[in-house]
Amino acid sequence: MKYHIGVVEDDKNIQNIVSAYLKKEGFDVTILDSAEAAWDVWEINPPDMWILDIMLPGMDGYEFCKKIRNESDIPIIIISAKDEEIDKILGLELGGDDYLTKPFSPRELTARVKRLFKRVRTVTKEEEISQDKVKVDHLFIHKNDRRVFWDGVEQEVTTKEFDMLLLFAENPNRAFSREELLVKVWGDDYFGSDRAVDDLVKRIRKKFATLALETVWGYGYRLREEG
Repeated sequence: MKYHIGVVEDDKNIQNIVSAYLKKEGFDVTILDSAEAAWDVWEINPPDMWILDIMLPGMDGYEFCKKIRNESDIPIIIISAKDEEIDKILGLELGGDDYLTKPFSPRELTARVKRLFKRVRTVTKEEEISQDKVKVDHLFIHKNDRRVFWDGVEQEVTTKEFDMLLLFAENPNRAFSREELLVKVWGDDYFGSDRAVDDLVKRIRKKFATLALETVWGYGYRLREEG
């Protein structure tokens, strides 16, 4: 993946140096002289990261950072001639992920850019992994692999058993009617009796003896989360 970086800086010399170093590292770079121009780019072709000067004509970097943070968690590196601690704290509190004081080494900037992208990739990967897994008490389900574990031991389940377990696990403590379960597990084109639901629940209870799969009398079933 080739990352796109927006550099908001009105000093031509810094623009040229930063752009040259970033392009050498394989990044796409858009140079912008003002926060207003950067906002236009944000709405048309948003970059994957902002490198943002504080002292800008018109809207300053702090205000731009705040506006971006209201819409996105995109990484932001602030660069500024202001080296007072209060300025750094303000920049980070407004949503900056990193702060570099001018003059700075272009090599240090590119190193921080790469480190920040690596951190973002790691978080994204962890989110993907977590979205693939569902856990309710002792029940642990890998959605993509369609595998079910109970107390850490993998269990053999049928397709319908898996689908029902996943539905309950993704909606703990919610009561489902038999009609709902028929539609969600068997599909809305199923014309059999709702006894199929009772039979499937019975089979699941037999395999997972201590699973808190409760009967809601006169209605249906729910998986109670004990934790």
